[in-house]
Amino acid sequence: MMAWMDWLQAQLSPYPWAWTAAVAALLLLAAWLANWLTKHVLLRGIRRLLRKTVYRDAEHDSDVRMSVIPRLANVVPALVIYAGAVLIPDLPPLFVSVVRGLCQAWIVLTVALSVARALDVVNREYERRPRAIDKPIKGYLQVAKIVVFVLAGISVFATLIGAEFVHVLTGLGAMTAVTMLIFQDTILSFVASVQIGSDGRVRMGDWIEMPSQNADGDVIDIALHTVTVRNWDLTITTIPTKKLISESFKNWRGMSESGGRRIKRALHIDQSSVRFLEKDERDALRRVALIDEYLDAKRAELESWNAKLEAAGKDPVNARRVTNLGTFRAYALAYLRAHPKVRKDMTLLVRQMDPSATGIPLEIYCFTATTAWAEYEGIQSDIFDHLLAILPEFGLRVFQSTSDAAFAAALSGRDATAPAEAAADA
Repeated sequence: MMAWMDWLQAQLSPYPWAWTAAVAALLLLAAWLANWLTKHVLLRGIRRLLRKTVYRDAEHDSDVRMSVIPRLANVVPALVIYAGAVLIPDLPPLFVSVVRGLCQAWIVLTVALSVARALDVVNREYERRPRAIDKPIKGYLQVAKIVVFVLAGISVFATLIGAEFVHVLTGLGAMTAVTMLIFQDTILSFVASVQIGSDGRVRMGDWIEMPSQNADGDVIDIALHTVTVRNWDLTITTIPTKKLISESFKNWRGMSESGGRRIKRALHIDQSSVRFLEKDERDALRRVALIDEYLDAKRAELESWNAKLEAAGKDPVNARRVTNLGTFRAYALAYLRAHPKVRKDMTLLVRQMDPSATGIPLEIYCFTATTAWAEYEGIQSDIFDHLLAILPEFGLRVFQSTSDAAFAAALSGRDATAPAEAAADA
């Protein structure tokens, strides 16, 4: 090998730049070869070894499945270039120093990213423990990641300017108070941006709702200092980035990703219209689809209950009977279950809330099979249109406050007929 190198140098001796380029090319080739061997030979062996030991049951976890070590493998070509840069002939010392400094910075950054990823793996492994919910460590690990990145940044800065790490750290300590005073907003915004980017609490296109900032719409821009939201009325709201980590807000991304949007609205039933159903009324309701099974099951249940009361000699007033409100509630539930645009794999119920001065609220709680706003509103309106229209079939009325207009009309009509009645009496 050395003889071949000597021969090549002799052949290129009339062209000094060619020999320098050849050595540089060989160094880059060596770095590429070291990287290839590391990732295709060494890492495969480590991957197979880990799959046979502690990580054999964690195939679903991409971080556990070799996400830390491949990042560390990127250090190998940087080490080769760092060690071989001094061997390239006729290079200016300043250029060699710059190349080695960049290699050192790359190594420090790569190690910092690997440590951060390793902390994520530690957090995921810890969260699998039963008591991890009561004592989470994610916050502590995030602080550790911040410390690692700060130290890595200082190290990279010291390497690029050719200073000692300790000297730079001491100088920064003396300037910390002044720096934080001058760049307070920028620092807070930067920290918020890093946290938002790391935990993904806000992303481009998310629908967020933040009443304190009058924001309710889609995120269209995430900058260092502000997050821009296009509201549903097409106005634009800019939210300081730091507000997203210091104040509460609602992100509707979970709803969008689930594929279902919640309907939570109540029908207010007039309490005076609630009553028991007679046998002929129950029979008449059989023409209403979807509740045959409910009526049959309810009849069997009540006949069994009442037979026991009769056998015990109890007063008939204690007997149980079917109510029109309970029958309507069963119909509404069956109607939702049969609706093609209502999700059956999500919460679906029809519940009776506490009676109030506005009647008995009968709440519909379900999820549509779409999250598109216009389609969602159409489905919700169709459901309540149908329920309101069929409500009289069960002998029920919707509670509605009466305005003064009806009484005023009645009184005015009575006043107009009073003179005619008086004349007739005369």
